[in-house]
Amino acid sequence: MITSYMRTAPAAANFVFSQDGTKISYLTMGSGPAVIVIPGVLSTASDYVAFARALAGHFTVHIIERRGRGESGPQGADYSIRKECEDVFALQQKTGASFLVGHSFGGFVALEAARHNPSFTKIAVYEPGVSIDGSIPMDWIPGNQKKLAEKRELDAFVEFSLSAGPERVRQTPHWLMKLMLPLFLSPRELKQRLSLLHESIREHQETARLDSSYENYREIAAGVLLMYGGKSDSSWVQLALERLSAVIPQSETQRFPRLNHFGIDKKAPREVAEVVCAYFLK
Repeated sequence: MITSYMRTAPAAANFVFSQDGTKISYLTMGSGPAVIVIPGVLSTASDYVAFARALAGHFTVHIIERRGRGESGPQGADYSIRKECEDVFALQQKTGASFLVGHSFGGFVALEAARHNPSFTKIAVYEPGVSIDGSIPMDWIPGNQKKLAEKRELDAFVEFSLSAGPERVRQTPHWLMKLMLPLFLSPRELKQRLSLLHESIREHQETARLDSSYENYREIAAGVLLMYGGKSDSSWVQLALERLSAVIPQSETQRFPRLNHFGIDKKAPREVAEVVCAYFLK
């Protein structure tokens, strides 16, 4: 049970250098055993501050600013999931973290990191972005690249949202979604997402490259908490959770009936943190 919810405690900004010399920024708050939090696609470390503060009464929480974001260095020409894992390992070496949390693509990174580093003892992933038999759509990428080359960022974001978003929105006309997005997102949120579209393409290309490689997660020595929202309307989520729970040696599954894909960062970060906290402490 979380007994101290740090609503106003500031997050301290720090940095570490990854194996290839890339500067990786991160936010730190709280006290206790160290936890690393890995954000998802189109997200930054600041999006997970509410979740981190809800854990900070029991843990020292470090939110990594993934490559291509904020004060961290660029993804680089040789970007890969291996680079993401090296960034996490560099932060782990500095902080001594044995707990790991990942959301969406960050959950995919967390699983890969845990597979290659047995010093992580427990990890918690919320709807990890694991593609199985092409379950996560990638057909939007060529059109997205073309639109970005033409400086049509909003059109590119609309195309991404319609192709990779929940099934219920995929039949929305492009023109209507273009009108609706500024209503759903604040100016800051929209600006952030548009600025990370190039990074999103490279991250999805890595997801596609490792499609159906989930059997590798039999190698994970850590305990794994698999979390998902009951209102997530994406078929790939259920498939990923089913396959992951079948292959990971030590796994538990937690469903949040009221939440969707953004439960951990936007909808109910404290509710998710309560469950993660209990799992890490037991």
